[in-house]
Amino acid sequence: MLHKSLFVNLVPLLGAVQAAPAPQAGGYRGQYSMESQRLADPTYGPIPGESDIYNYYWGTDRPFPGNITDPIFPTKNGPPGVDDWTWQNLLSAEWIIFEFYQRAIDIFTAQDFVKAGMPENTLQRIMEIRNNEAGHLRIFQNQISPTSVKPGACKYNFPFKDPVAFMALMTVLEISSMAFLTGLVQQPKISGGKGAMLAIAEVETRHESWALIEIWKADPFGGPSDTIFPYANEVLDTTNAFIIPGSCPPENPEFPHPRQKLPALSAGKDTVSLTPGSRISLDFTDPHNQPFFHDYTQYFAVFFHGVLNVSVPIDTRRWPQEEIWVTIPEHFETKGVIVACVANKPGAPTKETIVAGPGIILEQPHALATALLHGGGGGSVA
Repeated sequence: MLHKSLFVNLVPLLGAVQAAPAPQAGGYRGQYSMESQRLADPTYGPIPGESDIYNYYWGTDRPFPGNITDPIFPTKNGPPGVDDWTWQNLLSAEWIIFEFYQRAIDIFTAQDFVKAGMPENTLQRIMEIRNNEAGHLRIFQNQISPTSVKPGACKYNFPFKDPVAFMALMTVLEISSMAFLTGLVQQPKISGGKGAMLAIAEVETRHESWALIEIWKADPFGGPSDTIFPYANEVLDTTNAFIIPGSCPPENPEFPHPRQKLPALSAGKDTVSLTPGSRISLDFTDPHNQPFFHDYTQYFAVFFHGVLNVSVPIDTRRWPQEEIWVTIPEHFETKGVIVACVANKPGAPTKETIVAGPGIILEQPHALATALLHGGGGGSVA
């Protein structure tokens, strides 16, 4: 059963810093396999765009480089690359996504998906997506300069036990990745990096479209524009919910960097609908990380959808004794996702103005969104 949430939690800023502190070149750690250091050579192993292992490998074992989970240490001394932080963040996130698909391949059979009302080739498609994600791992590793650590995998916990719950979470993750990538593509300083991210985003869109068409029998089109959310690291931070605390290699850089550690934003138990025009209550789900609202500051629920950004004033004066209620802008189309956050300035013009969130409001498919809201996800897609 999935988290009873309107906002899907994929859930003070550090000062100016360089890319992740790294061991000196050749600083191999004895507890790791030497195989990981061979990955420092971008020509080692199957190459994305050349090898069909990233497309048509149908085994259940982890494909290269997902079978080599240790961090990769620098092979040169010197300053980090100008975009190393961005690619380190993306590689750490990609380990989560790769393992998400691999976990489903480990525990489900083709017949499990058929019994849940899905097409006979569903497991094959999931394997193909897993293979694409393995290629993303290798692409991101190769984008990080040889003077910085290339993060290894952590241990992860995913909230699914049946094929339908898996496919529901997959749909949320893939659709939400569009809002994340529209922000991330703004970060690289090297133009070629922007192009590489756009190419990856196009692949993720194909994954999303397959699930909408074949699994949910839904309209795959998300309107004239995917949602733009400019603060990609805030979306990335919500994926820390999948990481088992203390399980990451200690040499991994902070994820994400910089990390704001904002209060998680979800739906109150009294929320009944996700659609535009619906009145929803806000819930800050982590009891150890709650927002602080100043008495004489006006706060806003800021909704990002497509290229739009709409701010709605909220009353925080009696919180937490009373819930905070707000209405989703009624003129939004029921397509794609809406990204919501709480900010102390209209429009959340900088990341520093955001005090809670973000949360992802799934609008498409609407039936799935409603099921997620009420804790659904098991059973059949039929």
